[in-house]
Amino acid sequence: MNDQPQVSKKSIMLNYGLLLGFASIIIALINYVAGDIYQPHWSLIVGSLVITIAIIILGIKKIKESNSGFLSISDAIKAGLGISLISALVYIVYLLIFYNMIEPTYFEDMAKVQEQVIIEKYPNLTDQELEGAIKGSAMFLNTGANITMTIIFSLFIGLIISLIGGLIMKKSEEG
Repeated sequence: MNDQPQVSKKSIMLNYGLLLGFASIIIALINYVAGDIYQPHWSLIVGSLVITIAIIILGIKKIKESNSGFLSISDAIKAGLGISLISALVYIVYLLIFYNMIEPTYFEDMAKVQEQVIIEKYPNLTDQELEGAIKGSAMFLNTGANITMTIIFSLFIGLIISLIGGLIMKKSEEG
């Protein structure tokens, strides 16, 4: 019999989700201090992805350990999605503070950056095409769209990571 106290799956997801959420905030703050909030350096994106993968996999591994070494793919996916959702909710609190207090002109400034990128990347656009491209990108430059995309992207990444991690770490009681 195992003498270790059983840790609930929910508490593991909560702890790792909070860890990932706060790690995401720290990365965002580093990006802000570096002055790259509109066009982050690729290394920051890769580093963020590596941290995300590591924390989700560690959370799934902890769930496997708490279940006497057994793990189903569905448990791995539930864990990964739970960690990702909690992380996204924590990060959304930061985003609301960021958009409303730290950088209240973020969306206006981002629209200017996107317009400049479109002009540089597609110099032969007519004025009408340019206006359409700018209007199309502006649809996503608001708090609601950004929060929605944060949740969707977090859950999608969590699903992919947990599916792969679950396939690698799965171990059933039958054999």
